[in-house]
Amino acid sequence: MKKLLAIDGNSILNRAFFGIRPLTTADGLPTNAIYGMLNIILSHIEAEKPDYAAVAFDLKEPTFRHKKYDGYKANRHGMPDELAAQLPYAKDCCRALGLHVIEQPGFEADDVLGTLAKMASDAGDMALIVTGDRDSFQLIGENVNILLASNSGTLVFDRAAFNEKYGVEPEVFVDVKALMGDSSDNIPGVAGIGEKTALKLISEYGTLDSLYEKYADSSLTAGVKTKLENGKDMAYLSQFLARIDTAVPLGKTLDDIAYNGADADTLIPLLTRLEFTAMIKKLSLGAKPAESDEYTDLDRLCSLSDGVFGVDMKDGAVFVSDGEKCYRVPFEAGDVKEFFASGRTLVLFDCKAWAHTLKGVGGDLSCKFFDIMLAAYVLDSQGRCHSVAEISSAYLSKMLDEEKQCTAKRIFELYSALEERLDDAEKALLYDVEQPLALCLCNMERSGFRVDLEGLAGYSLMLTERASVLEGEIYDLAGGDFNINSPKQLGQVLFERLELPSFKKTKSGYSTNAEVLEKLRPYHPIIDKILEYRRLVKLNSTYAVGLTAAADENGSVHTTFNQTVTATGRLSSTEPNLQNIPIRTELGRELRRFFIPSGEDRVIIDADYSQIELRLLAAISGDETMTKAFRDGVDIHTLTASQVFGVFPEMVTGEQRKRAKAVNFGIVYGIGDFSLAADIHVTRKQAAEYIKNYLATYPGIDKYLKDTVALAKEQGFVTTLMGRKRYIPELKSGKKTLAAFGERVAMNSPIQGTAADVIKVAMINTEKALAEAGIDAHLILQVHDELLIDSAVSCAEEAREILRREMEHAWECAVPLTVEIGTGSTWFDAKE
Repeated sequence: MKKLLAIDGNSILNRAFFGIRPLTTADGLPTNAIYGMLNIILSHIEAEKPDYAAVAFDLKEPTFRHKKYDGYKANRHGMPDELAAQLPYAKDCCRALGLHVIEQPGFEADDVLGTLAKMASDAGDMALIVTGDRDSFQLIGENVNILLASNSGTLVFDRAAFNEKYGVEPEVFVDVKALMGDSSDNIPGVAGIGEKTALKLISEYGTLDSLYEKYADSSLTAGVKTKLENGKDMAYLSQFLARIDTAVPLGKTLDDIAYNGADADTLIPLLTRLEFTAMIKKLSLGAKPAESDEYTDLDRLCSLSDGVFGVDMKDGAVFVSDGEKCYRVPFEAGDVKEFFASGRTLVLFDCKAWAHTLKGVGGDLSCKFFDIMLAAYVLDSQGRCHSVAEISSAYLSKMLDEEKQCTAKRIFELYSALEERLDDAEKALLYDVEQPLALCLCNMERSGFRVDLEGLAGYSLMLTERASVLEGEIYDLAGGDFNINSPKQLGQVLFERLELPSFKKTKSGYSTNAEVLEKLRPYHPIIDKILEYRRLVKLNSTYAVGLTAAADENGSVHTTFNQTVTATGRLSSTEPNLQNIPIRTELGRELRRFFIPSGEDRVIIDADYSQIELRLLAAISGDETMTKAFRDGVDIHTLTASQVFGVFPEMVTGEQRKRAKAVNFGIVYGIGDFSLAADIHVTRKQAAEYIKNYLATYPGIDKYLKDTVALAKEQGFVTTLMGRKRYIPELKSGKKTLAAFGERVAMNSPIQGTAADVIKVAMINTEKALAEAGIDAHLILQVHDELLIDSAVSCAEEAREILRREMEHAWECAVPLTVEIGTGSTWFDAKE
């Protein structure tokens, strides 16, 4: 028996759109619905291996149902713009997959599916209809099954499964619809009769016709009889509207919709355009093998004439391309040093990595260059820019076979593709901020931060001893030994042995995460000890032991700064993460004692921006009250507290200032009354009142936040003061939670992103100023709003003033940027 796979295109596309988080390409094309739809279709093709395959879509023009009843589907909202943008691509992808796309004027997709199913059934073949719409249940027959897409996966409905669930035969399901109606399609039904009653009536009387022939003399209640009598015309109209037409004049035979597999030549460029790189690899489409590039072998890089070259390195050789020819040159230190110090323009991927390579052979990246990774990041901070293949897929719509093709040639091609997309502000960000910063970060990574290995060993021993004592106390409270680090065993102890309330369960058992344990604090003293035990173990394994293991032969740890990871433009730090050294607890802060200068007669200088995000908020919003407060040196949290709580500034209590601080920073992040109430432990009504008073105090901020969200919804992105864009596809989501998240991102990103840009400029300027001063001091670490310098004691005061000056004047705005600065023999001393 052959198989027909018939897919309800609109239903599956809609389901994917609302079920998958927003996805976009680098240039802002939404793709989540296409991605979800393709995954559903591909899974069914793989599972069913159909002989015939088609996908039906609705058309905009009215159908025969609209002509019969003006109110049909009158309550339907129009297709969201971000879904409409995906529809043409979805159809093209279906065609490229080998599916026959069918749209019939005057009819709906359901009618097309019904007609195709009848054709297959009449021919003795099996029809499988993939849909998320239960209206198609009426089509179920001996050779017709419905594969219903649901939140729990695909549910297969044949005649037996349908009958078991609904208690009637599929053929009369349309009669059930005639009685109960369908609010989603605005099918009226019989007023007062719902699904339960409709199923009972059709189950008992068999059909709508039989029901109306017999109901008057039946034992039905007077109320039901009256409803049936009054609603007879609506019942038959609804039956007409709900019945799927299985005789649509398609002008096709089954052979016309034979499934012959995907057309790789068409599908690959489409999936590449949509940036579905993983899907291309997964499909193994059997595309034509990529043509191998030919290389010209050279002895020296410097034998190449001046010009623009894409450059790559692999297997001990340097690969260079001018866009036409590809050259392969042995890596010779002197030749490479000279080449990268020449007047040529070099197009690179990850200039920081190249800077490390050159410094390793005594050279520098001193030529003019263009970094495609950083350029792609500036264009879209949430895009895919972590490999040449990803950027090539996104901006050239080309796949890269690194085994056969010259990566340097692709890098060269990306130069113009990316450069022409950058606007003036983005070019300034790339050339004046991101690329110079990469070289600055290279120097910081190579310098590293020295740690006191002997001190860390003592710290580790102390943590181990404390954890051991706590372990014994936990066993006593638990009534026996168990593995505290095992969530399963801990769950059994807490929720079975001690019978504490279990707030959350996972597939593997009881949840014992931090959130659950925090809720359990009031129920048993064991909880505080478990949380403290976890803190001690984390401090020991991640920091005391982890930092010791990461230290080099000189006792220095060398973090890696990541420029292209965060959506806001902030840097991140890995292996080890030195931006995450704990500071909230006294024991965590002690870790900073073990970060020390690189040698004798040296000190650590630490400078931290004071309330930079609030200062930038005042400057960007233009709020007069907050701007004046910062200009006059007024404590902003005390001022806010006095306004929010209606007291004189000198009467503000510590608790009031703490709450005002939470409101100040919460507003920047678009906090709502629910979250604020949880943060400061007040009622939701009180929190809402605080926010209301805050916005009344700072009306400029209120206006700025509202205007920013409105503009973001209009253009799809927000920008920092320096022109860095952040695209926010969530703003167009039909899901309220995602849309609300998008609004919070729109409020916060310009502030947090500008703060990130400002400190990047400060780093570049500080490094340059230190070098120009010719003093023995250099940057070693950045922790968001904080910069650290390792300096000789003899020039520490000059280095300190340079750091202060460059940070406070990195960006001139209406509000002064100020820093808190300290000097000490350890990071702890400099910070405290």
